[in-house]
Amino acid sequence: MTTATRQNFYPTRFKDAARYYSTGRPVYPRLLSQRIAAVIGLTRAHAVLDVGTGPGFLAIDFARHAGTVTGLDPSLEMLEVARANAQRAGAAIAFTQGTSYDIGSQFGRVRLTTFGRSFHWTDRAATLLALDAITDAGGAVALIGDRFPEVPDNAWRPAFEALLDSYGKDESALAKLRGEPIHEAILLNSPFSHLERISVLERRSTPIEHFVDRALSFGKVWHGTPGFSKEDLALRVRTALAPHATADGLINEVVEGHALVARRPGDLPRA
Repeated sequence: MTTATRQNFYPTRFKDAARYYSTGRPVYPRLLSQRIAAVIGLTRAHAVLDVGTGPGFLAIDFARHAGTVTGLDPSLEMLEVARANAQRAGAAIAFTQGTSYDIGSQFGRVRLTTFGRSFHWTDRAATLLALDAITDAGGAVALIGDRFPEVPDNAWRPAFEALLDSYGKDESALAKLRGEPIHEAILLNSPFSHLERISVLERRSTPIEHFVDRALSFGKVWHGTPGFSKEDLALRVRTALAPHATADGLINEVVEGHALVARRPGDLPRA
């Protein structure tokens, strides 16, 4: 691995933010993992590897569909959060400290490898080659994330994004990612070059205090502004979102969970 690619990896980036993930970041729509499992034929006979597992959301979702699930993350703080979340969910998941650079035969054969907002922190081409060596025939890589479509329930979004951007505009870690090829370009030149998209939308009502935690879950607010103050950020979030809150302090939102599922062309079923 070259020095340049390792510079994109920040092992302590989420040390402070980890504690806010469980209540701050939206979980993925549960139907999303079910759809992915159906597309690739994931069953209890198969294994899943979740790279950059963070709070364990995806690992927990896929534990319902797979025989074994391993969550991999470089942050001890994140792994502590993930283990607590899995315990509450009653999900048997093996969490281990490591990065995409550690992917190898020690994980055995896997049917699916997931990346939840984490693929951009890896040496993507090298990671896909490493996964090609351990992925079952018919298996897949899934890049999973969320977005907020421009519907009336998401009228809060521009103010929230502008607030976050005001903290992270000068952060060096994000600056290094700008201008890199998009994920699709990397995948199309990898063994996993057959791409399909899956998307599920879900309407929710979320307490405004969870949006405070959501803001605090972003690494850029901790690392992008000298003299960062949690209390100042919390006040600014409450002020910005108050016009969008109901009388009982809830914010309506529509979350779109989406997946880019990448498979080997030679593994596709014949028509």
